[in-house]
Amino acid sequence: MTPELFIAGKAACAVKEIYNAEVDAATLQVQLTRKEFEGDYTLVVFPLLRISHAAPDATGNAIGQWLVANCPEISSFNSVKGFLNLSLSNLYWRETLEGILSAGESYHTLPSTGKRIMVEFSSPNTNKPLHLGHIRNNLLGDSVSRLLAAAGNEVIKATLVNDRGVHICKSMYAWKQCFDGATPRSLGKKGDHLVGDCYVAFSNILKKEVAELVAGGMSEEQAEKEAPCMKAVHEMLVKWEQGDKEVRELWAMMNGWVFEGFDQTYRALGISFDKVYYEHDTYLLGKELVRKGLDMGVFVQDADGSVWCDLTADGLDRKLLLRSDGTSVYMTQDLGTAERRFAEYKLDSHVYVVGDEQNYHFQVLKLVLAKLGFDWAERIFHLSYGMVELPEGKMKSREGTVVDADDLIADMYNEAKATSEESGKLEDVSEEERDRLYSMIGLGALKYFILKVDPRKKMLFNPKESIDFNGNTGPFIQYTHARIRSILRKAEAASFEVKLLPVELSAKEIRLVQQLGLYQQKLAEAAAAFSPAIMANFAYDLAKEFNQYYHDTQIIRESDASVRSTRLALISCIADVLKSTMKLLGIELPERM
Repeated sequence: MTPELFIAGKAACAVKEIYNAEVDAATLQVQLTRKEFEGDYTLVVFPLLRISHAAPDATGNAIGQWLVANCPEISSFNSVKGFLNLSLSNLYWRETLEGILSAGESYHTLPSTGKRIMVEFSSPNTNKPLHLGHIRNNLLGDSVSRLLAAAGNEVIKATLVNDRGVHICKSMYAWKQCFDGATPRSLGKKGDHLVGDCYVAFSNILKKEVAELVAGGMSEEQAEKEAPCMKAVHEMLVKWEQGDKEVRELWAMMNGWVFEGFDQTYRALGISFDKVYYEHDTYLLGKELVRKGLDMGVFVQDADGSVWCDLTADGLDRKLLLRSDGTSVYMTQDLGTAERRFAEYKLDSHVYVVGDEQNYHFQVLKLVLAKLGFDWAERIFHLSYGMVELPEGKMKSREGTVVDADDLIADMYNEAKATSEESGKLEDVSEEERDRLYSMIGLGALKYFILKVDPRKKMLFNPKESIDFNGNTGPFIQYTHARIRSILRKAEAASFEVKLLPVELSAKEIRLVQQLGLYQQKLAEAAAAFSPAIMANFAYDLAKEFNQYYHDTQIIRESDASVRSTRLALISCIADVLKSTMKLLGIELPERM
């Protein structure tokens, strides 16, 4: 129970006893006391004046006196112009800490909601390797899934692999034209990287052909359409949808290279999925829905055979669903995939983790599904996140100006290794353990730096800043946890008791208990907002508060055994809550650093 709920409940009892009137505790307003006043929490008295028929201060004083006399958890009060400021006693904070300790693992999750939620994330195109932008998507999707599960929901982590379409055909065309039968094995390169090179090569072919057509008097827009390579790509797409054997075999071979590369990157990031969908399976479902929409009169077919949904009456525009050659677009397969998922899993809601560049797409998706008669369309949520940029600007895959995910993971490992070796604290650690630690610190730095930013905000990524062992970083929190575990190991070696005993808590200890007591509230907030940043910053605040306490307080060297035992119990609880909080971000905390 939060302090606000506790005070509201006791205040309702006071009103009953003093004024013989029933009041719903849930309607009482309790908030943190403003810094300029003495107290921990403040009860707003004004709504109770209709019951007391007395002045604000008189009402506040009467309730305050009853609370202090009847609730040992409330130590003092002061009433200021309709605001009753209450100070919670040492007993209250000891009982709070005792409740957290006795709850054990159950404190780290919320009761079941009975809801089933699918979270779709990653959903890469198979024409390029994963890059920094994909990393933010993957880390957000994974962490939001963990948050929703910890908040009591059944969560299905899903991804849709965009393994067909114009973009795939571009890489296929370039491989045939420029790569002379090269394979990942022949080049000693990850398959997704090879296919990404093909995609960049196609862009260069297109630029050359467009320049030649423009020089001949054609407009650039028309040249993009008339370029021989673009015509060949569209012909290849039509052949793919017709099941052409040669095109399908090339497509399967190159996608196989990419899938193997993706799996390696996912393993390095600690990412997994419960369900994988492939666009080559789902686009046909979308085509069926398009036919259904035509029969219903929801969609229209133009003279060239293309199919559209007219959304102008809804303040939008006409949305293409099938091209004139019968090939589908992204929207087509998203319609079919959504229908299949809600039918298969009886979902209560579906969260799409996709960048804010696709806001319009998901606005249209929900609207079209509603027009098709699906009442669950409103239960679709687009977690729209800001793009990750570098100090030098926006990344562009087709120009090859991206930060590759595999390179970034390796760079973070090397940064962690260099920073750790400078500290000189790992001399007694085995090489195998050091290797695991560098990976843990590097990934922790990367994940925390990205997840501590509100998802809806754009962000600049700076690897060196993220690896800092001081400040609001993953390694700072990892080091804090390792420090606590080191203290607890020393206590165990000395056979010291680790148990909460009835001793007075200091002001610094009360602040730590207050922080610990916020965990479930922050978890509920983070899950409701789909924002891992709330938990990241909670972990930082707790770690920072502990380090200030550690700097000013004797723990292992405390001579009073009861005080030492209580302090050890307190920091053990802090370590456990830090570990659970960071696990929600997909970050491991080491036992030693």
